[in-house]
Amino acid sequence: MKKIIITQYAPMPIGPYNQGVLSGNTLYTSGQIAINPETGELEIDEIKSETKLVMENLRAVLLEANMDFENIVKCSIFISDMNNFTQINEVYGSYFTDDFPARETVEVACLPKNVNVEISAIACNTDL
Repeated sequence: MKKIIITQYAPMPIGPYNQGVLSGNTLYTSGQIAINPETGELEIDEIKSETKLVMENLRAVLLEANMDFENIVKCSIFISDMNNFTQINEVYGSYFTDDFPARETVEVACLPKNVNVEISAIACNTDL
C-alpha cells in the first residue's frame, strides 16, 4: 500500500510525479530544488542559500510524512558544477548529526529550471 505525500510547504510538482510516496514505513522523495513554495519563484542567486532552500523543501516533505532528517537513510545530490561541492556539502551537513545517511553526489550537465543543486532522499520510520 502506498500513500501520496503532498504539502503546501514545498514546491508543487510541475510534472507527472508527487513530492513523496510513502510505502510501508519508507518514504521516497522526489528531487527538491530551490523554488520558494510561498512565491513559486526560483531562488538560485547564491549556492549556500539555494542549498538551504532545497533542504527546507525536503524537510517539508519529510514532516508531512511524520519524519525528519534523522529518518533519512539515503540521499542523492545532483549538482551542475562540482566546484560548488564544498559549499553545498557544508549546508547539507548542517542538517544532520553524526548519524549521516548514505549518499552520492554527482555532477550533471543540466538540472530542471537550470538550478545548481537538486536533492532527493529515502527515509524510514520504524514507528509507523
